[in-house]
Amino acid sequence: MDAIDTDVLVVGAGPTGLALAVDLARRGVRALVVERADALFPGSRGKGIQPRTLEVLDDLGVLDAVRAAGGPYPVGLIWQDGVRQGEHRMTDEIEPTEAEPYNGTWMLPQWRTQEILYARLRELGGDVAFGRELAGLAQDTDGVSASFTSGRPVRARYAVAADGGRSTVRRALGVGMTGETVDPNPILVADLRLTGLDRDHVHMFPPRGDGDGFTVIFPLAGTEDFQLIAQFPDGTDADLSLDGIRKIVAARSHLSPDQVTEVRWASDFRPRAALADRFRQGRVFLAGDAAHVHSPAGGQGLNTSVQDAYNLGWKLGAVLGGGAPASLLDSYEEERLPVAAGMLGLSTRVHRGEVRRGAATQQLGLGYRGSSLAVETRAGLPEDTLHAGDRAPDGIRDGVRLFDAFRGPHWTLLSVGTDQHVATLPAAVHTVRIPSYEAYGAGVFLVRPDGYVGWAGETARGLAEYAAGVGLDLA
Repeated sequence: MDAIDTDVLVVGAGPTGLALAVDLARRGVRALVVERADALFPGSRGKGIQPRTLEVLDDLGVLDAVRAAGGPYPVGLIWQDGVRQGEHRMTDEIEPTEAEPYNGTWMLPQWRTQEILYARLRELGGDVAFGRELAGLAQDTDGVSASFTSGRPVRARYAVAADGGRSTVRRALGVGMTGETVDPNPILVADLRLTGLDRDHVHMFPPRGDGDGFTVIFPLAGTEDFQLIAQFPDGTDADLSLDGIRKIVAARSHLSPDQVTEVRWASDFRPRAALADRFRQGRVFLAGDAAHVHSPAGGQGLNTSVQDAYNLGWKLGAVLGGGAPASLLDSYEEERLPVAAGMLGLSTRVHRGEVRRGAATQQLGLGYRGSSLAVETRAGLPEDTLHAGDRAPDGIRDGVRLFDAFRGPHWTLLSVGTDQHVATLPAAVHTVRIPSYEAYGAGVFLVRPDGYVGWAGETARGLAEYAAGVGLDLA
């Protein structure tokens, strides 16, 4: 049977795989997404989208759809024996700024996020092959060969494992995963339809002293559903049936069993934190839960995963079609593995109540200052000023919004308060000049396609050499 030929094989059609496929499609890279299941994942699971991820989704062309389909997190309402005890804010309130225009976690159930990304992928001419379970994976110096339990094999130049925490691809590669149990107590999560609770609050039910853990019921923004999260003592097997979940809700709240009218999806798990030993083996890359597994408490798993895809997408595009050397792909693990490790630690601390959800969980402060792709030629900069490797701030100057200028698969050459420029630029680089902006200071900044400053200098001296290393000819 003849193999399907493609540039990139993406295994898994969750948020990671779909975001990567969207990014590749808009770059004209042939990508095939295969999914073992017969449809997109049906549950809410990862429902919090952090501000940095909103910026990513803006660039991928789906922010309006995400905004229309979701909503902000409501304030928490604490109940005791059917009586309202008071309100509890789950996250610190952070005001938006010109440089950081999105604030607060945006609630959108994972199934809806996936639908939006899938619609965008199809709009760009891509699709997902459902019902394609991976059976084998082999690679050589030229590419990757994949076989499936049914259907034609696939031959690709590169492959990406986006197939979750129990990744078949990761196991096939023999890549280990090191981790720990964050909490031995199992947690049930379910999408419900119910009556008797308003949709203006997250409803919180403290333990009643009988050994059970916390219980929280979230109104899922943009839907008629609620999400139930209930913790159980170690050794408990949660009953995921409608009758079982009705009993749980009735035992832990003032609702009666018949007020739970439907269970649309349910699962249980034990919170753990785990990190793959490597994010790349040859021509195969690990991304999302295949590379790192988080406690859901910090709202970091889906967000870190989408940003894996965002980091990898432009690099694959540059190597496959942009003239960049294959060595550029080495920077994916270099940049993303330490970020994922840091986010795993943060998720665990949030789960254990050691830190609140706030500025750190928004992921706006993450960057790549230590990366080989971050070249800072200005000397003596204070630590709290913008450096190469940092996220490029938004802002409006001379009628130009920087995020509008950055949006798209291109690089951006930004000159601030200087006449320095490069005489001839390829189509892959857009030029923006603004007279001043305190968020940047003065200088020349080459902004990467993923919105981070790659190179920075007082003048453009040395810029062409850096650009050549990422496939840009500025000669």
